[in-house]
Amino acid sequence: MCELLGMSANVPTDICFSFAGLMQRGGKTGPHADGWGIAFYEGKGARAFHDPHPSASSEVARFVRTHPIKSHTVLCHIRRANRGRVALENTHPFQRELWGRLWTFCHNGQLAGVKRWPLRHYHPVGTTDSEHAFCWMLDRLREEFTTVPPGHRLSAAIEALSGRLAAQGVFNMLLSDGRWLYCFCGKRLAWLTRRAPFGPATLIDEDLSADFAKETTPHDVVTVVATRPLTRDEAWTVMQPGEFVVFRQGERTMQRRVSPPAMEQAA
Repeated sequence: MCELLGMSANVPTDICFSFAGLMQRGGKTGPHADGWGIAFYEGKGARAFHDPHPSASSEVARFVRTHPIKSHTVLCHIRRANRGRVALENTHPFQRELWGRLWTFCHNGQLAGVKRWPLRHYHPVGTTDSEHAFCWMLDRLREEFTTVPPGHRLSAAIEALSGRLAAQGVFNMLLSDGRWLYCFCGKRLAWLTRRAPFGPATLIDEDLSADFAKETTPHDVVTVVATRPLTRDEAWTVMQPGEFVVFRQGERTMQRRVSPPAMEQAA
């Protein structure tokens, strides 16, 4: 399966430290060597990089690691292909426009039969079940809401659609419009919020440490979401299957759980 990385922060923040750990799992400390991608939101736009080569040896990944691009919201994905060939069009994160906002989506897992689900407004460019699931989700949102709904209604709708997709197999997801970061755990996902008092952190996959007390202000709040914890000396919260969490500006705004029976009934 693939691995995910997301960030939500209340101040423009770079993700170089966390990305330095994740990129090693793309062909060095992990088998996810079939491409990678990352998107940094800036206002209503997003600066995205994609590469079908292993992130551990990618020159583009080295550029991203060494250039501190600051953003409030970041989504990243390293791929181990199981549906769809290794190709640029099949690398996550995928992006589409809805209600005048640019939506970005990453997924890992397999979704049996989802590519037979009909689509109306959005269609895949590549051949992955992930991109089809993303198009289906945006189709349903567009048909349910003609304009941007209130935050709580939108979160509830995304949670329900995630439950339906999770009933088809394994659905670990990161989704964002640049303001909200929606996270659904189908099997494995964890998150960590850094706030004052900040301390040091050491990566698991790379011989690299950081002292965040030297790089932050007392008002900074930064949440990092990953498939597996990236640091060895911080307290990560491991999500449970069916758990749905929403973050905005680094703060958790919603946390609920869809039980496996409810996920099956929603399909």
